[in-house]
Amino acid sequence: MLRLDSVPSTTNESGAPSASSLLEGGPPGSEVERVYAAIFDAVMDRRLLPGAKLTESALCEVFECSRSTVRGALAQLAHDKLVMQQPNRGAFVWQPGPEETRDVFQARRALECLIIDLAVQLDDLNQRLQPLRAMVRQEHDAFEQGDRISWLRLSNAFHVKLAAVLGNQVFTEMMHGLCSRTTLIIAFYDTPRTSTCSYREHEQILDLLEAGDAQGAKDAMCHHLLDCEQRMNEPSAPRRDPWAAFSVKR
Repeated sequence: MLRLDSVPSTTNESGAPSASSLLEGGPPGSEVERVYAAIFDAVMDRRLLPGAKLTESALCEVFECSRSTVRGALAQLAHDKLVMQQPNRGAFVWQPGPEETRDVFQARRALECLIIDLAVQLDDLNQRLQPLRAMVRQEHDAFEQGDRISWLRLSNAFHVKLAAVLGNQVFTEMMHGLCSRTTLIIAFYDTPRTSTCSYREHEQILDLLEAGDAQGAKDAMCHHLLDCEQRMNEPSAPRRDPWAAFSVKR
């Protein structure tokens, strides 16, 4: 029987927040939420790649839970567009298509520019941005240390936390969902590289926001997202063992 401590924690030594921790509500309160969060974080950390099959029986063994719990978690992941459920085939980590990729990046540019327009109207914006400054410093350190998981987490968290500056939970939830889908798109299309460092672009966006330059910040954000979109390559079928996410050999 597998033990729960065989499943990786959603935190790590660097303190980089897991993707599932970025929304309000605290730690998972039910078995379905626990399984959802663990699978979600494995996908966001790119330990489970697009196309990986999620077998109910194996998930039950990994999490020591019932099939109804696994089905509930997979149904929620499918609702959030992170899992595809196919009749007579089962559940798979979502694989993006070209049209969906364009749509996600277009939505992100529109939403993040709106967030910037609203943020520059805040009287205490510079104070609210200080935690993001600290986060970008962590992102820089993770990149320099070759800590890929922390770097990915912090890069993703920057955009969610920027939306949270407004204090509008709906914007935060929308940004969280779009960032999650972007992570899958990058995992599917992109190849690992060390060229453009996102933390530098994040620093530039913060500098422009603190200077009250909304248009400059929007231009920098659009360039940042467009650069990411244009790096997408033709997909090559990932061959990683999907159960490596849980230290399980199938």
